[in-house]
Amino acid sequence: MISIITPTYNRGYIINNLYESLKQQTCQDFEWIVIDDGSKDDTSKLFDKWAKEKNQFAIEYEYTENGGKHRAINYAVKKVHTDFCFIVDSDDYLTNDAVESIHEWIDTIKNDNNFAGVAGLRQYPSGNIIGRYPKSRKYEIYVDADNLERRKKHLTGDKAEVYRTDILKKYPFPEFEGENFLTEDVIWNRIAIDGYRIRWFNHVIYICEYLEDGLTKGKDRSINNFKGFTEATKMRIKYWEFPYNYLSLSIFYNIAIQLGVHDAEIAELLDVSKKEIAFAKIISIIKRMIKKVCFNKY
Repeated sequence: MISIITPTYNRGYIINNLYESLKQQTCQDFEWIVIDDGSKDDTSKLFDKWAKEKNQFAIEYEYTENGGKHRAINYAVKKVHTDFCFIVDSDDYLTNDAVESIHEWIDTIKNDNNFAGVAGLRQYPSGNIIGRYPKSRKYEIYVDADNLERRKKHLTGDKAEVYRTDILKKYPFPEFEGENFLTEDVIWNRIAIDGYRIRWFNHVIYICEYLEDGLTKGKDRSINNFKGFTEATKMRIKYWEFPYNYLSLSIFYNIAIQLGVHDAEIAELLDVSKKEIAFAKIISIIKRMIKKVCFNKY
């Protein structure tokens, strides 16, 4: 059995899509743990109704004070007693064979402790695959790689990761007081740094649409969650390959300057040199020039 974890916030208008997709699963060997992160809509009423319906899978719904997706995940993982966890957002849904495919791929790595889990592909409702999967025939069926090797292996964009529960318990998301967002790659990268790999399989199991009220939207997210943003950037600078590490530094530099953080403070926060800060400034200037030229052109 696997545990499907869904943090949700004011998604009563769309979470039914996920519920219906779970009812249609060809394999019902899962439980659904939903952590309501302080919703003010009718989400709780939906789960009151669904709890009375006869489903082959168990539903555990719990309402908490608003603290952000990462806190909701931490809370849910503590409740899990199955071997694997699959985090599925409340505005997304699964293909009918998603759970069946996950179980099949788990069987290929369950006896190898070097693997943290497995991952399938995501696609948009239009049918377009999100990100890239390697075209090489060598990787036609699956790729074994850690999260930090993804660009090198042409595994880009969001994927549908299923992690071992004991790994997620070992690597909880950091929680910064007053902040309610932390990008998930902070933990996925920590897991990779410690040598754990993922088996990325070439099959779509997850359908998603990035909504206007979603967490991935807006520069304000980084400004309002600056400690978490700093933590993520430090890891990207240290472990991402060139030029992505310096592009990340440049993005951070622009945000930090808007918050009134000076160069010396930025260098200390990120544990980088003055030369690296100067390089980030140059990249920022070049990016602004390119943007200005393109804007004037069109």
